[in-house]
Amino acid sequence: MVLGRRRLLIGFAGAGGLALAGCGQEPAPPKPATIRFDPPPGTLDVDPRSHGTVTVTDGTLRSVEWIDETGRSLPGAPAPDHRTWTSAEPLGYGHTYTAKAVAHGEAGDVTATTTCTTVRPRQLIDVSLRSANLVELAENDTYGVGFVLVARFDEPVDRAAVERHLKVTTQPAVTGAWYWLDDQNAHWRPEHYHAPGTRITIEAELFGRALGEGRYGLRDQRVSVMIGPAHVAIADDDTKQIEVFDNGNLVRTMPTSMGKGGTTVVGGRYLSFWTRPGIYTVLDRNNPVIMDSATYGLPTNAGGYRTSIDHAVRISHDGIFVHALAASMWAQGNTNVSHGCLNLSPADAAWFYDFVIPGDVVEVRNTGGEPLDIWQNGDWSIPWSEWLRGGTPA
Repeated sequence: MVLGRRRLLIGFAGAGGLALAGCGQEPAPPKPATIRFDPPPGTLDVDPRSHGTVTVTDGTLRSVEWIDETGRSLPGAPAPDHRTWTSAEPLGYGHTYTAKAVAHGEAGDVTATTTCTTVRPRQLIDVSLRSANLVELAENDTYGVGFVLVARFDEPVDRAAVERHLKVTTQPAVTGAWYWLDDQNAHWRPEHYHAPGTRITIEAELFGRALGEGRYGLRDQRVSVMIGPAHVAIADDDTKQIEVFDNGNLVRTMPTSMGKGGTTVVGGRYLSFWTRPGIYTVLDRNNPVIMDSATYGLPTNAGGYRTSIDHAVRISHDGIFVHALAASMWAQGNTNVSHGCLNLSPADAAWFYDFVIPGDVVEVRNTGGEPLDIWQNGDWSIPWSEWLRGGTPA
């Protein structure tokens, strides 16, 4: 009897096992791969700075073609897991793209296509990054402590739009500001002269940026320059001496003769013979240079000149130089006889010529005439409170 009952229990267990096996679920169907494009299909006026991307869910990429309107393939590469693809360059201006991607998933291969168009500017604007001497900056150039950054745009721009994409950083850090002469010219400087050894990096990230009235930036730029020793020359009309300082130490005192003063009108043009008071910086040097007063409106038959001058250091855009003039040595240190330049002896002029670099400071004090204007190279003559207004009238 015991054995029979046991067999009966085993029989029920076997029957139950068969019943459970019969209730199992069918396997889920294979998932198809899905493909997503960015920019999304049909997008217009795509940001030129953006990159094309393809992303696959539930699968991996087999191939991607991203072709512009000329038939050129946009270069790009998949990620190591082959689930994404990214173009190697931005989409750029004025393109119509057609993209095709093939992905493989559990259900086999799937194919997807897309089209998009990028912004087509009315005009492309470029900017020239210069120092005050209007020469393009080059990587690791060295300038004096009076260095001023000049951004010159080839067409008028929206000032606020541009400033968002002009970045100036300094090491050590210092606060600076932009001052706009007009809608094409912006200057940047800090409140005080730069510290010797400062590195200044300028980044103009303008490519793909709207600059107003359908204009966009042509390209991005980045350049770094260095600040050299603190060379400051102080020309004082009360003493008629120029004191030259190197990192705060007086290294030379030079007698000078400055502008004789007075004004005149020649051919309807107003001319001043003062050496205007203010803070100049060295723009460039020439040895020799031909000085021709006719270039600023004073012909030789009206008391002007045209002559070759040695060791000439230009400090203004309207023709003020620190230069050699042996003929005025009798006046240097006691009488002003020039048309506006600062005359030196040949020996002093040669020394000064060799000592200075662009961006070094020349402060002119106690002379007559109107104060130095910014267009003449008078950036540092503008009070900081006024500079912070950015060139916008009060």
